[in-house]
Amino acid sequence: MGRRLPSLNALRAFEAAARHLSFTKAAEELAVTPAAVSHQIKTLEEALGVVLFRRLTRAVVLSEAAQAALPALRDGFDKLAEASEHLRGAGGEGVLTLSVPPSFGAKWLVPRLDGFRRVHPALDVRISAIDRLVDFRREGVDAAVRYGTGHYPGLRVDLLFGEVAFPVCSPDLLQGSPPLRVPADLHHHTLLHVDWKMDNETAPNWRMWLLAARADEVDPSRGPRFNLESMALQAAIEGQGVTLGIAALVAGDLGAGRLVKPFDLGVSGRTSFSYYFVCPESVAQ
Repeated sequence: MGRRLPSLNALRAFEAAARHLSFTKAAEELAVTPAAVSHQIKTLEEALGVVLFRRLTRAVVLSEAAQAALPALRDGFDKLAEASEHLRGAGGEGVLTLSVPPSFGAKWLVPRLDGFRRVHPALDVRISAIDRLVDFRREGVDAAVRYGTGHYPGLRVDLLFGEVAFPVCSPDLLQGSPPLRVPADLHHHTLLHVDWKMDNETAPNWRMWLLAARADEVDPSRGPRFNLESMALQAAIEGQGVTLGIAALVAGDLGAGRLVKPFDLGVSGRTSFSYYFVCPESVAQ
């Protein structure tokens, strides 16, 4: 007799919503809308004839039936992920799936991919540019680059490089008018800001740099803001202002002459944030 299984998509939606206790966060993980997650769960409830979530005013909670079934469902998804890995390995196709922050991928990783392919021609690299932390097993990710403190329990963690940020701008802006010879000259130029994902008080920012440079007359809050470092750097390349660039991410643009350093002073954030290569111990080699 064949197995009577409900929709796999509906089960995935339920598992993600149950893990987060949020339809919105489940939707972000699955790259769908919260309404789609709600629809999948309603379909599953109708197919099974049970209530899985009790919907409160600002939250959802698991029903007793859902709590009882969830461990076995999670175990089942884990086994599916393991089986998929075995099938992928058995096919002889070498695939490396990496999850990286978007700006790190654009400014540091992509320029180096061609060299990596020359050394490992049989290995296909798949890049997922995303800021949130991923579940390696459930999302089919082999390794990731993370920007943080390096505390990632249960994972192999290797330091790539730390954060040192300093002002960068286009050569045309540096050579133009008004001048940009001393930090106080920034008063006459546009400051480009990055809204970091972590608390802005811990990441390097203009307030920190101007304080270190003793440029008290420059307003550290003015200027356009970007949620990606790569966007702020591109604006600087286009001559739209001066931004703080992390050394590793601006090295290519500095080397190519697209950006220049008007000042040598660099600052780090108030916590020891760095870039780390992380992966499960089972695939570290």
